[in-house]
Amino acid sequence: MIGNSTLASNRATERGEIAMDSAARRIGGGIWEGLYRVIMRRNSVYVTFVVLGAFAGERAVDYGVHKLWEINNVGKRYEDIPVLGQRPSEE
Repeated sequence: MIGNSTLASNRATERGEIAMDSAARRIGGGIWEGLYRVIMRRNSVYVTFVVLGAFAGERAVDYGVHKLWEINNVGKRYEDIPVLGQRPSEE
């Protein structure tokens, strides 16, 4: 007796479609399988990746918001006021 998966793959081959079995998918890999193998297979590596990713993401957002704030407030900041932004020279 032939199983349903064999019949389906034979029909796909008869129609000219490429039938992929699980071994072919494992050999080809792909981005998601590669990420799983490298990052998410072990819990310690996954937790480290999440913590470092959160730290890097927080730094990137902080830098971006700071630059956006400076661009939108040019001329209104303390440093931009000629009298207040200058330090007295020590002579």
